[in-house]
Amino acid sequence: MDKNTLVGFVLIGAVIVGFSIYSRPSQEEMERAQHYQDSIETVIQQQEQVRKAQEAEAVQTLRVDSTSQFFAHTQGTEEFTVLENNVVQLTFSNKGGRVSKAMLKEYNDQQKQPLVLFDSEDASLNLGFEGKTENILSSDLYFEPVNVTDSTVTMRLNAQNGGHLDFIYRLLPDSYMLDFTVQASGLQNFFPPSVKTMTIDWNQRARQMEKGYNFEQRYTSLTYKPTGESFDYLSETKDERETIPEALDWVAFKNQYFSCVFMAEKNFENATLDSKMEQKESGYMKRYHADMQTAFDPTGAQPSHFQFYFGPNHFKTLLASNKLSFEDKDQELEDLVYLGWPIIRLINRWFTINLFDWLSNMGLSMGIVILLMTIIVKILVLPTTWKSFISSAKMRALKPYVDKINEKYPKQEDALKKQQETMSLYSQYGVSPMGGCLPMLIQTPVFMALFFFVPNAIELRQQSFLWADDLSAYDDLIHWSTSIPLLGNHLSLFCLLFSATTVINQIVMMKQQDMGNNPQMAAMKWMMYIMPVMFFFIFNEYASGLSYYYFISGLIGILTLWIMRRMTDEKKLLAQLEANKKAPSSRKPTGLMAKLEALQKEQERLQKEREERMNKMNKKH
Repeated sequence: MDKNTLVGFVLIGAVIVGFSIYSRPSQEEMERAQHYQDSIETVIQQQEQVRKAQEAEAVQTLRVDSTSQFFAHTQGTEEFTVLENNVVQLTFSNKGGRVSKAMLKEYNDQQKQPLVLFDSEDASLNLGFEGKTENILSSDLYFEPVNVTDSTVTMRLNAQNGGHLDFIYRLLPDSYMLDFTVQASGLQNFFPPSVKTMTIDWNQRARQMEKGYNFEQRYTSLTYKPTGESFDYLSETKDERETIPEALDWVAFKNQYFSCVFMAEKNFENATLDSKMEQKESGYMKRYHADMQTAFDPTGAQPSHFQFYFGPNHFKTLLASNKLSFEDKDQELEDLVYLGWPIIRLINRWFTINLFDWLSNMGLSMGIVILLMTIIVKILVLPTTWKSFISSAKMRALKPYVDKINEKYPKQEDALKKQQETMSLYSQYGVSPMGGCLPMLIQTPVFMALFFFVPNAIELRQQSFLWADDLSAYDDLIHWSTSIPLLGNHLSLFCLLFSATTVINQIVMMKQQDMGNNPQMAAMKWMMYIMPVMFFFIFNEYASGLSYYYFISGLIGILTLWIMRRMTDEKKLLAQLEANKKAPSSRKPTGLMAKLEALQKEQERLQKEREERMNKMNKKH
């Protein structure tokens, strides 16, 4: 590495360190930032208080007006009804006639207690109905539970002049799906003929469910699906409010591994969706709000049908839940598990998930499952790895000839001639300089697939392996109390091992490619050393299962290259190349080499034309 390049990297490092120190806020600035955040929280609380006051005012109007059709339901005692199956327990409150608590039986929180998605303090659902002389707001009315069984309950509002409004719930067996029907009966005189819709005001504070706040935040979002389109979502990293002009099939309040999904048979209209960040130490991730409208028939002839999904973001569970949803819709709930870009999603959908499930069903620990998956993937891409290795070996065998060409054309103005002669050399020996690129490009989607799969695989949640107590979160065997910029308060050992194997892998790869003493190549070498350091700071908060996968993949890569190097006799390879040169069929370039040679000839022709024009101009002068 030359002196200028070294000085350049030192200066870059100094600038990065200096900028991080300079940009670090002072104690006063941090106090101002905290005060600003507290002010925002205060405004949010004030807005919430105003909203509740407005709702309370509407209910109070009913309370003082004894002629109200639902006066008897304005006061009461909150009571609870529980519906459950083997996977979920749902608690219903007669106040508001809603689900007030959802507990998943097969999953635990960080305290090893049954996981609660939300309770009455975290979530609310308010349905609004416009009447001729008064409106109905469900959230502060006391419903009467009727028709209660192990799997069903009807929350009823009885009108004084007869008729009733029912919220009918049915928990499906062995499922996270809950049917929800809103139906009026005998209330034709209460509602004006023009009423065709009802309003929905749905709120929830998404709890922090996982160990790492920052990592979980990346996968926590308010997600929605426009009718006839693919899903979309609000920002995971900042506050966002959006009015959706399209009709929606569903809205999901999503955490990294769990979701609460609200689906409508006749779609949601005029939706305004809002997502706000919660403070890191609050125990919550985001504050979600959905304000929507949907179809409502006041005669009761056509009930309004909905469904809730309170459960895990498990791909095949969500896929099965689609079949339990409305017959005329493909809800595509499995999209709540993000599996990457289209081509990578296909690989994960049809290969990675099935391979993972097959290995998991053997009863192996998740660490062994990841190890076996890595080995299988490496075996599958072995042919392309071998082809890439042989291409590099051929280039290395021809390096003495390439060095002679470089010595022949040392000047910068001879760069085109040097390139042409080098390409001609490769063509004569039947070697493609791009021969190792295509195999590597083929491998890339396969390895990227696991980058997207592992952080979204709920099967890794709270699964321990070696020193990592949770493969879905960072491992913090090495930790301390204070937070260090860019590093946090821990060192992930799997991430450290992954970074170390990456450095070793880069060294082995550079020896394989034999970059020589070219200053540009030397700079590239240093960049290869810097990249693992960058990876360490990036992956230190990532799932330990992902760092473990890359660590194992790197080890296998190093071992594979070592074995291939031992298997390859470069003298025999050079003899084979010499034979290729003598064979007439090998002298005619094909494929990419032919295109490159044609491009070089065209460049040479254009350069000659420019030189001729310059000569003519010089003669005239």
